[in-house]
Amino acid sequence: MLDKNGIAKRIAKEVKDGYYVNLGIGIPTLVANFVRDDISVEFQSENGVLGMGPFPLEGEEDADIINAGKQTITTLPGASFFDSATSFGMIRGKHVDLTILGAMEVAENGDIANWKIPGKMVKGMGGAMDLVASAENIIVAMMHTNRQGESKLLKRCSLPLTGVGCVKKIVTNLAVLEVVSNGFKLLERAPGITVEEIKKATQGNLIVEGTIPEMEL
Repeated sequence: MLDKNGIAKRIAKEVKDGYYVNLGIGIPTLVANFVRDDISVEFQSENGVLGMGPFPLEGEEDADIINAGKQTITTLPGASFFDSATSFGMIRGKHVDLTILGAMEVAENGDIANWKIPGKMVKGMGGAMDLVASAENIIVAMMHTNRQGESKLLKRCSLPLTGVGCVKKIVTNLAVLEVVSNGFKLLERAPGITVEEIKKATQGNLIVEGTIPEMEL
């Protein structure tokens, strides 16, 4: 199965030349490390950065340059900094081509829950609700199961929703799946993972058609 970097590397293959991409907190922030060098991509963070680069090397961090998750980042030539009003104007105005988010749960109809676990301390929803309400193309980066081995790809989300019917594609440590009208359509499986293992780890309706290829990373 894939680790977090493996998930990010696979998602980076979905990023196209000329895209403006918002990277959510967690695994999505790693995607900038794996985008091809021969394409031009603008990564946006809702705290007010356009033109994020890969994470800095150890010893080269600048504490004043951070992403929405308060991680130190690098910026590419031509990067810009602005206030939250401008940042959310970009998001709500549908100027972002692709949004990559983490999730606690995704339902088979594309609902996403990624901001709150009842009874646990959370910092707030951040910009997640604006992102899922405004984005036309949403990819979720997540682990297929929780620490107890329970599926996070469900028939219905049990946690408070962030957005309804908005997720298009999911990349987990086990598989790449597309959200279609009747469930999760299995597109690819992680190296060394069988279709049966993915079925066992998926509570929602899993659609398997033909031979499922192994991911190319």
